[in-house]
Amino acid sequence: MFSNKEEFKSMFLQKLEMMYGKTFNDSTKRDQYHTLGNMVREYISSNWISTNESNRAENNKQVYYLSIEFLLGRLLGQNLLNLGIREVVEEGLNELGIELRQIEEAESDAGLGNGGLGRLAACFLDSLASLNLPGHGLGIRYKHGLFDQKIVDGYQVELPEQWLRHGNVWEVRKPDQAVEVSFWGKVEFLQKENHYVFRHVDAEVITAVPYDMPVIGYKTKTVNTLRLWNAEPSPHYHSYDVLKYKRETEAVSEFLYPDDTHDEGKILRLKQQYFLVSSSLQSIVNSYRKRNGSLADFHKRVAIHVNDTHPVLAIPELMRILLDEEGMGWDEAWEITTQTISYTNHTTLSEALEKWPVHIFKPLLPRIYLIVEEINERFCRELWEKYPGDWQRIEHMAIIAHDVVKMAHLAIVGSHSVNGVAKIHSEILKQREMKLYFEVFPQKFNNKTNGITHRRWLLKANPELTSLVSEVIGIEWIKKPEQLIELKRQAYDPSLKEKFSVIKKHRKEILAQKVFEQSGIKIDGDSIFDVQVKRLHAYKRQLLNVLHIMYLYNRLKEDSTFTIHPRTFIFGAKASPGYYYAKKIIKLINSVADKVNQDPQISKVLKVVFVENYRVSLAELIFPATDVSEQISTASKEASGTGNMKFMMNGALTIGTLDGANIEIMEAIGIENMFTFGLKADEVLNYYENGGYNSTEYYHHDGRIRTVVNQLTNGFFPETADEFEPIADSLIVQNDQYFVLRDFASYVESQEHVNRAYLDQTKWIEKAIINIAHSGYFSSDRTIQEYADQIWGIEPIGVKI
Repeated sequence: MFSNKEEFKSMFLQKLEMMYGKTFNDSTKRDQYHTLGNMVREYISSNWISTNESNRAENNKQVYYLSIEFLLGRLLGQNLLNLGIREVVEEGLNELGIELRQIEEAESDAGLGNGGLGRLAACFLDSLASLNLPGHGLGIRYKHGLFDQKIVDGYQVELPEQWLRHGNVWEVRKPDQAVEVSFWGKVEFLQKENHYVFRHVDAEVITAVPYDMPVIGYKTKTVNTLRLWNAEPSPHYHSYDVLKYKRETEAVSEFLYPDDTHDEGKILRLKQQYFLVSSSLQSIVNSYRKRNGSLADFHKRVAIHVNDTHPVLAIPELMRILLDEEGMGWDEAWEITTQTISYTNHTTLSEALEKWPVHIFKPLLPRIYLIVEEINERFCRELWEKYPGDWQRIEHMAIIAHDVVKMAHLAIVGSHSVNGVAKIHSEILKQREMKLYFEVFPQKFNNKTNGITHRRWLLKANPELTSLVSEVIGIEWIKKPEQLIELKRQAYDPSLKEKFSVIKKHRKEILAQKVFEQSGIKIDGDSIFDVQVKRLHAYKRQLLNVLHIMYLYNRLKEDSTFTIHPRTFIFGAKASPGYYYAKKIIKLINSVADKVNQDPQISKVLKVVFVENYRVSLAELIFPATDVSEQISTASKEASGTGNMKFMMNGALTIGTLDGANIEIMEAIGIENMFTFGLKADEVLNYYENGGYNSTEYYHHDGRIRTVVNQLTNGFFPETADEFEPIADSLIVQNDQYFVLRDFASYVESQEHVNRAYLDQTKWIEKAIINIAHSGYFSSDRTIQEYADQIWGIEPIGVKI
């Protein structure tokens, strides 16, 4: 394409003029972004074609990763980095008088996800391509991803997210590969010789049109594909009410996670899930048939992975294709289906394990319901043979029971692999949440501890630290992140520590500037940046963090001898629109921020910032600037966490419970290099099973707790009246489900330890470097290699150019 900056400048200017019919001097940043994006897509098009050709020619096994979320973030900078042309482009643009960073800002974050689940899927795609593995993503092309968050008077306000407003330079529409997806209607069946033939008739049909996006590997010729499906009216379906049909069709790919508090919303969510799996399975099967004809060996060439329960309808959909279209018998179809499908569980929260009422499921998906019903009948019969007379066990394990379809049960029964995402999470699944299934299918259960792509979260997000690490241990670690461990031997080198300190200070200044631009709050770059950024949920305990800040405020006001190193508490989080309690927590954080930041005495020592509209591009500024990483979920509730890994990789120290991957981080770095507190998972689970916790005891016996809980309702926040009564009630009246008060004293003590440790900067930086050195294990390259070897059975491809 271009070999130096002169060639790049010439091609860039020529391309811009061709695309927009204007000179460079008249162009906008968005014009420049679209020009550069188009150049990159053209640059990789031959590799993209060659990757697809290699897959076809070698007929090697491929994995298809089905996920309702893909939280991609901005792609321009990452693609330039992975292609190895970022420096040339940056130099060329500089000579034209523009900064690459400004052009990157013109790109919308692709907000097709809500949090860790979707970001994990994006990291996995990056690792698959970078390891030359044949793996593709399949999702929905939401017109509006997760909402844009505004904070108005301390309250979260949701606005439609508009990532497609100016088009998406990375996508290629493929109308010739569109498929049709059927809903409603009824099932007819005819007896043919010795078996039944099923036909889905009178169905409402919608068209699924694929939009393909390239997934570019790091300095490799592999370019995999993320296929996102768009819902459009079918030209073959004639409705009496054309406008209603059009509106309902387009709604399927309009919003991520529509509100499902009412049946209308439940129907739309279930429609989305079937739309994703039916279009994806049809596409995969069509591609397979072109190469192989018969589907008899489908499972030997195709692995389909379902990311949590949202795409679990892939199981009955594949059965439908094998039974109704391929004409197979049940046993053969079931063998192929279970050998093809694998499932990742992401939660121990029972409310997050999806269940669909039969009165919604059956009329919307009549053929799929019949197949699920048959799977359930056969499974219950097997259980009866294994556990004769144990109706309670069978009732508990059934896929359909009490007029509800249980998706996690279907996922376990219909797949060959069920994995958790951290060691403790996988053990909790086996020993508690899914114990009965583990007893029946012990061979299916395994662990794959999550990982993150170091290419985005270190190379792209923190180029200065990347350069320093490469200066000290060479560049081999970029391809083999486990080699970051070489840094550990240098952790005590004064020169390295000094350079790290300068980089951290610089990254804090960058974030401080961003915070000032967004909120007008000035924060002290020399203060401890203490950060909690993640989805807002009660179990993640942003509340514990904010109650501790209230305690510090009270202590500083009352005790003139009490001193701490200046601390800036930074929060970023979105609450689901219908999650009333989580929105109250956001309001509380903002009320505490107002109280603290407007107090002339306290604001010299404490600052509280709630960053609006937390998203991937903002995260890339936050992680490198952080000193203290808050990972304070109720033990046993966080399946893994991946923010903990991103902070660690950028030299932040963790304060956390022994939950999720925090435990494996501690085992890697040593307990002396992080700050732990609180109940352990078995203690929490014991309370849930046997009772014995009384939150009012902690309220009555700890004056610090009593003061902060009372302040929620006693006029301490004068403008809020009874605003925070639901929070106070959750802690006292409802007995504090997530043990915030139980862990409060332990958390305060651990935070005091943080404060003392930070004062010894030499030791603190040593701990930070040890964290970075051990972070290579938590690269998604390691995770994906484990999936490839132990679950999917896929091998690297040789892309021929």
